[in-house]
Amino acid sequence: MKNPLSSHYSEEEHRKLIKECLDGSRDSLDRLVRLHQPFIYNVAWKMAHNPNDAMDLTQEVLIKVITKLSQFKFNSSFRTWLYRIVVNEFLQSKRRQGEARFTSFDDMIKQLDAIPNAELNKEEEIELQEVSREMQIRCMSGMLMCLNREQRLIYILGDTFGIDHKLGADLFNTSPQNFRVKLHRARKDLYNYMDDKCGLVKKSNPCRCPKKAKSLIKMGVLDKENLQYNISYKHRIAQYVEEEHEKVKSEISEYTDLYRGHATKEDFDKDTFIEQIVADKIFMNYFKPPN
Repeated sequence: MKNPLSSHYSEEEHRKLIKECLDGSRDSLDRLVRLHQPFIYNVAWKMAHNPNDAMDLTQEVLIKVITKLSQFKFNSSFRTWLYRIVVNEFLQSKRRQGEARFTSFDDMIKQLDAIPNAELNKEEEIELQEVSREMQIRCMSGMLMCLNREQRLIYILGDTFGIDHKLGADLFNTSPQNFRVKLHRARKDLYNYMDDKCGLVKKSNPCRCPKKAKSLIKMGVLDKENLQYNISYKHRIAQYVEEEHEKVKSEISEYTDLYRGHATKEDFDKDTFIEQIVADKIFMNYFKPPN
């Protein structure tokens, strides 16, 4: 997965692809979509708390981008144009299942407290390591859902994926200073909860993820053979993050490192909505060359 919001982004490459798309090239459209689908999906995954909802959200965004591509006038950065659409769609889309499940930090506390803390012996602790990691990531993903949508997306892009604050300001149509203020507030709300309840950073808090994981397996909520969050750690978010922006190093905290340690999805099925879109004559009508 490439990070299109990094300094390695090539405006020239994208403009060439867009011109070819508008001239009717299906191959160029396929390539353009593939350049952005993985990144959009992984941001959506953090936004929606559910891989299926993330796929739906990604598809909705890409359809919107494709149908509006002819409106790009080449007088601004394509990246900014595209990801403003992404940001607006993520903020305005219909309410997702994960958002209905976690409405506030207080609500999340009640739900976690309702799960029994099962006793574990040493053998079980070793056996359930991967499932416990799944529980940790689900829990941290749930914490993000307790932020409002704008806070959540600003934190995901600004801290987890580490985008430049000036670019972040452009995407959210605000000033760099206001973007930093909103990012600071999102951090504060998230970190206050983690300091109070989570043992991953503050060791004086009891780490209950392994105990909760055992109970959730018995309840049929967690499936050891079908982990959704703790997937192959061949790639992590941290691999796509750059630190060459105005954020001071001290802001890259233990909290941020925890979120950047989460897996990214790379292996999309060959028969995905990319092929469906490119093969759809209705969508391709948007790219017929003028007579």
